[in-house]
Amino acid sequence: MTNQLSSTCAIPDVAPIPRHIAIIMDGNGRWAKQRFMPRIVGHQRGVESLRSVVKACRDLGVSYLTVFAFSSENWRRPNDEVSFLMSLFLKMLNREIASLHKNNIRLKIIGERSRFDEKLQQAMWHAEQLTAKNTGLTLTIAANYGGRWDVMQAVHTLLKDHPALATTFTEADLQPYLSMSEAPEPDLFIRTGGEMRISNFMMWQLAYTELYFSDILWPAFDRDALSLAIASYQNRERRFGRTSEQLRHPAV
Repeated sequence: MTNQLSSTCAIPDVAPIPRHIAIIMDGNGRWAKQRFMPRIVGHQRGVESLRSVVKACRDLGVSYLTVFAFSSENWRRPNDEVSFLMSLFLKMLNREIASLHKNNIRLKIIGERSRFDEKLQQAMWHAEQLTAKNTGLTLTIAANYGGRWDVMQAVHTLLKDHPALATTFTEADLQPYLSMSEAPEPDLFIRTGGEMRISNFMMWQLAYTELYFSDILWPAFDRDALSLAIASYQNRERRFGRTSEQLRHPAV
């Protein structure tokens, strides 16, 4: 298990193209409502936007793309919408996995899976196994995921494996048990749809991530919109606790 140092323990490398982008894909329902269509049409169109963004990230040289597909709080939505989302997730996995594999994209799925039906869990497992050795972009889908759940399950598993560390464990001890332990922390977080919150997504990992909020609804988010987000990121000064003077004169 790879243990990536957190940005509170080490200063990560900064490059013009984010190594890791995390996205909350918000606005599917509103996009459909604006067009007098059922919400499910917005979710279907959202899959097309994800396909476009995955291709753009691959072409740009982004190493990791993590998207929030279904939160642990989304079970509160109407039953018919939840059922449709589960069906859409299964169809997407079955339909897209061959293309992802052909394009050397590795697929990972994070979140608590026990609430999904057996057919969907099997599709998740198959997709991950098929693409496990791919070396291009790593696409991670967060499904039935919550940032607080992630930290809690990491603590519980750590203490189960190492009970003697109950009062002494460090960030370095906990890091390997987090869902995204194999990936660097996101450089850029994007939320579409005009909302300005992180909604319990990767709370640990976003500690020093640059945040970008777009008014564009997810089904309308495309390569050009992604380019605007990256351009904003490129104009940020990433200090990680240091001063601007230290960045300009590292010896200071």
